[in-house]
Amino acid sequence: MDRPGGGGRRARLRVGGEGVDPAVVRGSLGHDPIGLAAAVGGTPDLDPLADAVTLCAERWRGVRAITVDTRVHHDAGASDQDEIALALATALDYVRHLTAVGVPAAEVFRRVEFRVAATADQFVTIAKLRALRRTWARIGEVLEVPQADRGAWVHAVTSWRMQTRTDPWVNILRDTIACLAASAGGADAITVLPYDHALGLPTPFSRRVARNTQSILAAESNVGRVADPAGGSNYVETLTDDLARAAWTWFGEIDAAGGAAAALASGAVAERLAATRAARDADLATRELPLTGTSTFPLAGERLLERTPRAQVTADGLPRRRDGQVFEDLRARTAAAGDVAVPVLALGSQREHTTRVSFVANLLGVAGVRPATVEVATADDIAAAVESAKGAKVAVLASSRKGYEGLAGPTAEALRAAGVEQVVLAGPASEAPDTTVDGEIVAGMNIVAFLGDLLDHVGATQAGANA
Repeated sequence: MDRPGGGGRRARLRVGGEGVDPAVVRGSLGHDPIGLAAAVGGTPDLDPLADAVTLCAERWRGVRAITVDTRVHHDAGASDQDEIALALATALDYVRHLTAVGVPAAEVFRRVEFRVAATADQFVTIAKLRALRRTWARIGEVLEVPQADRGAWVHAVTSWRMQTRTDPWVNILRDTIACLAASAGGADAITVLPYDHALGLPTPFSRRVARNTQSILAAESNVGRVADPAGGSNYVETLTDDLARAAWTWFGEIDAAGGAAAALASGAVAERLAATRAARDADLATRELPLTGTSTFPLAGERLLERTPRAQVTADGLPRRRDGQVFEDLRARTAAAGDVAVPVLALGSQREHTTRVSFVANLLGVAGVRPATVEVATADDIAAAVESAKGAKVAVLASSRKGYEGLAGPTAEALRAAGVEQVVLAGPASEAPDTTVDGEIVAGMNIVAFLGDLLDHVGATQAGANA
């Protein structure tokens, strides 16, 4: 959609464009050879750009010839400052190529569209769009582009990387926040991806929800009619400044090394994004970056929505991966193994064990593992509880420090005598000093590694990674 008040009216084209006033046509030809090379590999061909820009300048004055699409970098793990820096470097490559063949820099600026990812991190998305406009205007100033032509025309698309296959309804909430942030950040056009986009081809219903989301949040709310609605907020201004400075620093390094195309060919872009991706993966694995419905508060007994899969395209470009994929792969392993259950022995009174039992149940649910909870209120209950756990390879003891007193040690010994190979304690091992355990479940732990080891131990085979 066009930003309200920012795009003019659209024309409905007939075949051949007969009877259409070129002055009212709006759109983009979408030329992005460097972005295409980043996505599928190969060497970018910039030669067609000059003819495309000239055509738009002469006939389709409201059409932009070039799209600088940084979503390929975002999906490969780029941070927000990385995305801005690569947008600037790519666009500057195009400017230099075109000015070298005689196209004025101002005309190039008028023909460039930036297409960026909008995420559910509301304030960061707002700041990213503002920082992109600021830094692009600075490049225009250095190139002596007239001030009226320095503005960045931004098309924000809700992030594919943030979408999940598990509990996909949460994607509606993510897209809602991202759409509002894009509008408040001054996006000229916004596209909301359907909530089932990560599962395959969307349905008419999911497309309608996506359309209505952007219509209400960006248009009917009139947020897009306000010039820089987040401007003046000390937090947003500071965040914008931090992003702009960080992006400008790496942009300078890319430019000094020969530009975006050269950095892509040398592997510098892939190396940088891989490092950023690794740091993000660590935060996801420890739930420093939680994914509601996937890494936290999973929907117990969920059956995934079924959608028609998209055609698979072989590409040698930058890798694409969603944040939730590693958790979905764990869930796929469990599903392939059938019903995987782990005994959870709740020690002591309900008041003592309820919090930890809930924590363990949610943790196991991330991998689709069913907690088989058995209460052990006193030492007399140990025998019956252990009997119910026979045949299990892993068992979990769950309670508070007080609940573990006098019960954790004997229960762990009885479990091992019954053939349980690993006994895991919910909470730090120091809370049960008289108990020998094989692991502990604590806040901030790497749950991907823990759940992967658990599935290995119970014999859940590896399943193919999803797309």
